[in-house]
Amino acid sequence: MSRTPRALAEEADLRSRLDHLTLSRKEGFGRFADAPRRIRPDLLSRRQLKKLCDEALTEYNRARRKWHANLGPLDTPQMQALHEDLWDIFDSNDQDGDKVKGGIALDAFPGLGKTTAVLAFARKLHRRIIKEEGQYTDDGHERWPVCRVGLTSNTGMRDFNRAILEYYGHPGRHRGTTAEFGYRALDSVLSAQTNLLIVDDLHFLKWRNKSGIEVSNHFKYIANEFPVTLLMVGVGLEKRGLFSEGASYEDAVLAQTGRRTTRLGLEAFDIKTEKGRRDWRDILLAIEKRVVLAHKHPGMIADELSDYLFARSTGHIGSLMTLVNRGCQRAVRTGVERLDTKLLDQVKNDAASERARQEWQDALEAGRLVSRPGQKQKKVS
Repeated sequence: MSRTPRALAEEADLRSRLDHLTLSRKEGFGRFADAPRRIRPDLLSRRQLKKLCDEALTEYNRARRKWHANLGPLDTPQMQALHEDLWDIFDSNDQDGDKVKGGIALDAFPGLGKTTAVLAFARKLHRRIIKEEGQYTDDGHERWPVCRVGLTSNTGMRDFNRAILEYYGHPGRHRGTTAEFGYRALDSVLSAQTNLLIVDDLHFLKWRNKSGIEVSNHFKYIANEFPVTLLMVGVGLEKRGLFSEGASYEDAVLAQTGRRTTRLGLEAFDIKTEKGRRDWRDILLAIEKRVVLAHKHPGMIADELSDYLFARSTGHIGSLMTLVNRGCQRAVRTGVERLDTKLLDQVKNDAASERARQEWQDALEAGRLVSRPGQKQKKVS
């Protein structure tokens, strides 16, 4: 059954409005970048909770549900170090147009907060540039300091350029040749005076096939012609050949990209050193401060759950935040109003952390590893 013009128009309008809520469109990124700091709900005691009427309790729990689902980003030592490196590279790229700007490749395992850290940096950058230079360019165009594009395994050069045009909402994004899309993408970047181009999920690209070489060539074109810093984000980029050198044409193409690219990474929390244990405790204290549960008490997370949470998350910030978020949702929903091992044992976490959990749990229980600073671990004979 064919749909009426009105139904089609309503669908297009809905899709447009939804696009504006995502980071694949400039309007969505603008909402993200300009959003005010989220206000934490008041911490109420059990007695205060009982005094709330049904309507007030429902609203309070809704606010907590939203708050716990968005506890981050947390300013971890790993994120701080990454942001310092990103500022170094970005600011040093403030060169005249005839100079090739150095690119960045953030290459790290899943669950370490790559996208979260990059978006936090992009938000700071957006705000800094808008504050310094204003919301509009001298030619009267909207200024968009950041453009973010996500890749899939089927992304070729035409698709890549079209994704850039989709971000800006360019009217010529639906039809055109590869070359035409490329010129329109360059025109969009120049008109919006974009400074940072983020290419996320780069690991989805099949570097060694035709599309991969096309896009790699296009990255070189961007470095040469676009006045932007290119920030590529992915998993296993080095193993996929982004920084490779070799005798074949394909290797040479990728090697040139690698020569112009600085590789950065993110690491999991490490409790094998005293500094690592202090960093782990600091992040748990930060989480404990943000949690809004009626039976929360000092040390509930940082002391009582230190070993448990490390074993369940294996030191990966993404897995840690997922577990805490889900635990808080269950604690509110069931009325337990606290986090402990009994409750968290009922909460499922990502598959990777669950697979590695037992090994870390055994080491912590045996004392071969400790997670809190000042603790002494047993020597392995």
